[in-house]
Amino acid sequence: MELTYKVIPEEEIELCRDLCNELMAFQKSISTIKPELFDNMNFDTRMIPSIKSATSNYTVIVKDGEKIVAYVYSNISPKENYSNEFATFFNLSSVAGTHVGCLSQFYIREGYRDYGIGKTLFNMSMEWMKQFEDVEDYFVFVSNGNHHALDFYKRRGFKVSHDILDGFITVLRND
Repeated sequence: MELTYKVIPEEEIELCRDLCNELMAFQKSISTIKPELFDNMNFDTRMIPSIKSATSNYTVIVKDGEKIVAYVYSNISPKENYSNEFATFFNLSSVAGTHVGCLSQFYIREGYRDYGIGKTLFNMSMEWMKQFEDVEDYFVFVSNGNHHALDFYKRRGFKVSHDILDGFITVLRND
């Protein structure tokens, strides 16, 4: 295994297309609540709109040689972005400032898990978000059925805040 980590600019986000689509398929495969909601979720409907509506974006890809095996996408966005026709992700009045940090998408291909990639990508994302001194609130949204992700974030200090969409998504927040 020859792993390299690379922060990519928005212009290269297409590099994440396949992994983002794999993430959506993976989430659907483990979902026990409304898995059909994933049918219309993909790179074009999830990642691209998020990038366009965010104030600042941060994406890291991990390669094994030339093969992309993992990525993380985080953003700083106006808190109002998280109240839309799909759902209201948190009580907007509970956020101290005008913007929030969100670890939005995180995926490691099967066969590359349990090698510390997740910890490294998580730490890189948190360090990036903490550069924004006016942002105090950080969120992670975990799809139902993804118990490994839920435990991963809890071990890193995030607390379950609440569920939305009848348990389809668990909202975690920094302590």
